[in-house]
Amino acid sequence: MAIIGIDLGTTNSLVSYWTENGAVIIPNSLGQNLTPSVVSIDDNGDVLVGQIAKERQIAHPEMCASVFKRNMGTKKKYVLGTKEFIPEELSAIVLKALKEDAEHFLGTKVTEAVISVPAYFSDAQRKATKRAGELAGLRVDRLITEPTAAAIAYGLHLRDTENKFLVFDLGGGTFDVSILELFDNVMEVRAVAGDNYLGGEDFTEILVNMFLKHHSLTASQLEEKDYAMLKKQAEVAKREFSEKKVAKISCLINDKELELEVSLDEYEAATKHLFQRLREPIERALSDASLKISDIDSILLVGGATKLPLIRSFVSKLFGKLAYANINPDEVVALGAGVQAALKGKDASIKEVILTDVCPYTLGTSVTIRKSQGFHEPGHFLPIIERNTTIPVSKVERLYTIYDNQKIINVDILQGESRLSKDNIFLGELNVPVPPKPAGEEAIDVRFTYDINGILEVEVTVLSTGLKKNMIIEKEPGHMTPEEIAESIKSISHLKIHPRENHENKLVIARGERLYEEKIGRERQEIAQMLMEFEEVLDKQDLKKIEECRKRLTDIFDSIDTKGGF
Repeated sequence: MAIIGIDLGTTNSLVSYWTENGAVIIPNSLGQNLTPSVVSIDDNGDVLVGQIAKERQIAHPEMCASVFKRNMGTKKKYVLGTKEFIPEELSAIVLKALKEDAEHFLGTKVTEAVISVPAYFSDAQRKATKRAGELAGLRVDRLITEPTAAAIAYGLHLRDTENKFLVFDLGGGTFDVSILELFDNVMEVRAVAGDNYLGGEDFTEILVNMFLKHHSLTASQLEEKDYAMLKKQAEVAKREFSEKKVAKISCLINDKELELEVSLDEYEAATKHLFQRLREPIERALSDASLKISDIDSILLVGGATKLPLIRSFVSKLFGKLAYANINPDEVVALGAGVQAALKGKDASIKEVILTDVCPYTLGTSVTIRKSQGFHEPGHFLPIIERNTTIPVSKVERLYTIYDNQKIINVDILQGESRLSKDNIFLGELNVPVPPKPAGEEAIDVRFTYDINGILEVEVTVLSTGLKKNMIIEKEPGHMTPEEIAESIKSISHLKIHPRENHENKLVIARGERLYEEKIGRERQEIAQMLMEFEEVLDKQDLKKIEECRKRLTDIFDSIDTKGGF
């Protein structure tokens, strides 16, 4: 049975499969590669999907739903006639249509798929996407982030040289920026950032608002049909800017033909704030990856909205170089998902590539801090696993009692980026008893371990008694059996050893201490400084930086041992 790759998009969705000549897009029943992500109910109560549903948006807007990907993971209700749907149910309808198209084309039953998701999708949104796949009759063991899929489609994993590249993914409803690095057949995600509520639809909306403002109208004054028509005409006008300096919107409102001409300069001015919103995630991702714009070797354009000359010009000016755009930006993610499907199916005709991922959001706990006035203020967020940390990962923080005779320490498990605990997402809590002693004399180690399957294990150890309590938070509740979870946790148990206890790290410190004793003067001071810096890196528990620092010190110490000096 074939494994298919699916790009479940805000505006359009696609399905692909692997052939010996590479990934290929499967056309739908109308012979088109793109299936609009639109669902409609007809007069008989039958469900319609794709282009047919899209065509009905003008005449029957109350019976149609679109752009529901933006609300994945929420309980937002879409009412189509007498029926109610949540976003994942609507997505399931689109996925089922793609599955049926694939079965018809391939002439075989399809039961499994790799589905792409925006890199910045939250756990709840990813969970909803997997559920949508299951509702459509598909087994979804693997989600692939859209930027990684794009990189694979471009064959960047086949290059021999190291390469840092940025994926600029602007779809209909979401914006992702991802920085990936290729080395030794490993494609590592360095950082992700994005905006789940920014896409091509917003650039269309600008033209809609310009039209309404020009004619002193508001959206609420328009009938659903008229608004749907206006939006369609605005979309046409937006695309006209690809070839023209002036675009015209013409629309029948209340039986009256209304028009608006918009120059490219006027449009650029009106979209200025959207470009600022595009810039912010780029800056955040670069900062998280500790990179400058000049460090980026290549830029990939992904998503239908990147066809707009305005967008391409923005990217070129920002990075000072032209971006890759030789694969259709509408299809590149689906093609990459098809490659990943082949990798998952262990297809002999494809070169294996190791993909690493990052934790897109910060995970931590809530702590109480001592203010300068001497009183305590609870509810401050303490990050334990920072966003964009390569996974799997395990990190520990030591926390102390703050009150005399404190008997319980409460450990909240939180996800988010806000300074205050209340503004982050609550995932769970652990309460551990401690012996009543003066403030600060009792301590616990709080360990967060996060693996590639999205399983977070929180383990709390009371130092004085040795008591341990743990909690496992699964990204896809019920998707894995208790045995599978146990095996997953067991497989990364080596990560729970603090880097200070690692034999290789201990060896470097021991060598440094020996050399310190052997040397005098400036050399001795420099060795001491290097050891101190290495110990600081160890305390941060970033395995990649530890490895880099350890290699650098080993090379220096080798040089001292063989040559007698630096």
